[in-house]
Amino acid sequence: MTNDSGFLQQLERVIAERRSASPDASYTASLLASGHQRIAQKVGEEGVELALAGVGDDRARIVAETADLLYHVLVLLAARGVRLNEVLQELEQRHKP
Repeated sequence: MTNDSGFLQQLERVIAERRSASPDASYTASLLASGHQRIAQKVGEEGVELALAGVGDDRARIVAETADLLYHVLVLLAARGVRLNEVLQELEQRHKP
C-alpha cells in the first residue's frame, strides 16, 4: 500500500480519539453519539451533494464535497468497527488482474 492514504489513516485515528470526547465539544463525537442511522444519513446527504457538484463547473465545490463525503464515510466506518485498511485492501483485491 502506498502512502497516498496516509492522511486518511491519520484522520481515522483522530475520529477514533474523538469517540471519547464530549458530544458538546466535538462534532465528530456528537455524530458518533447520534447512532448508525444518522451517520448513514449524513453519508447519503454528502453523496448527493457531491453528485450535484459533479454536474457543475465549480471545481472547488467538487473538492469540498468530496472531502465532506470522505470524512463522513470514515465516521461511518468507525461507528461500525470497520478499518480504512480493510476498505483499501478490498480495493486492491479488485484491482488485481
